[in-house]
Amino acid sequence: MDWETLLAGLPLPAMLVERERVTLCNAAGLELLGAAVVGRHPAMAVRAPAVLEAITAAAGKGGVHTARMTLRREGQDVMLAATISSQGAGRVLVVFRDTTEEERAGEMRRDFVANVSHELRTPLTALMGFIETLKHAAKDDPKAREMFLGIMEGEAGRMNRLVRDLLQLSRVEAEERVRPKEPVELRGLLEGVISSLAGVAAKNGDRVELTGDPVVVPGDADQLVQVFTNLIENALKYGAAGQVVRVRLSPEKTVRGPAVRVEVADEGEGIDPVHLPRLTERFYRVDSHRSREMGGTGLGLAIVKHIVSRHRGWLRVESVVGEGSRFSVVLPLG
Repeated sequence: MDWETLLAGLPLPAMLVERERVTLCNAAGLELLGAAVVGRHPAMAVRAPAVLEAITAAAGKGGVHTARMTLRREGQDVMLAATISSQGAGRVLVVFRDTTEEERAGEMRRDFVANVSHELRTPLTALMGFIETLKHAAKDDPKAREMFLGIMEGEAGRMNRLVRDLLQLSRVEAEERVRPKEPVELRGLLEGVISSLAGVAAKNGDRVELTGDPVVVPGDADQLVQVFTNLIENALKYGAAGQVVRVRLSPEKTVRGPAVRVEVADEGEGIDPVHLPRLTERFYRVDSHRSREMGGTGLGLAIVKHIVSRHRGWLRVESVVGEGSRFSVVLPLG
């Protein structure tokens, strides 16, 4: 068998081990393990006990073995699955498959399930406790019953908002690859959003100021309403009382062509720079207690990010502690 031709035809990194030496390695393997691997002991190539044990087992007992290893490259961990198969006469073929994204996706799914479970467990535990109290200790106490029912209504509303946002996030992610093309006039849309949030603004004596000319973008009007409702409502809820929230439309030039920037700026406490890279992660909150008190689910900015991505746009966040925050959505005009 022409092993050199066979390895060259494999799309995955691969090496051939004979008599405890790497005798052949294809181009992908050399890129992964380094150019000096050929002619050396496998331990100098992989430095992973599980893989080395599998190579020894395949050489001695035959059969197919699997092992996992982590390789440090350019400051990042690359996770690999190795398939080690005996080819007879002490010859062993080792094929590597990069499972980094697969592992990360699995970790994200596990974290997501854990976060959802945690977010639901708290209000459910509270509800069960209050129901038990109403059935027994507070059964004949109208004042306590009224108080507990009010708290239960709040906890049920919290669960309802969480389920609603989870469904919205699921729908947005499912549609993310399909760019919407319906014409949407942004200034009129923003005027409608600001009008719908008049009650929220009035609570703290805030005012929302809109500037900029009408502009049409290809988009999904309902989803863009979600985006700007979330951003403006956050500015009103987390900004300073009596502030002016400034919403500004302005033209933008990008490498992809002309675009429009919609900027939402508040006069709040600002956000510590350490939090900025993680703001759009699911369930990430700068202040968990305050966010829950305000009715937040921790999913709003994740939904915003996916909607903006679906519109082939960008979300930018700038903040100065003590001065306020500025959230900008850049949407292409064509």
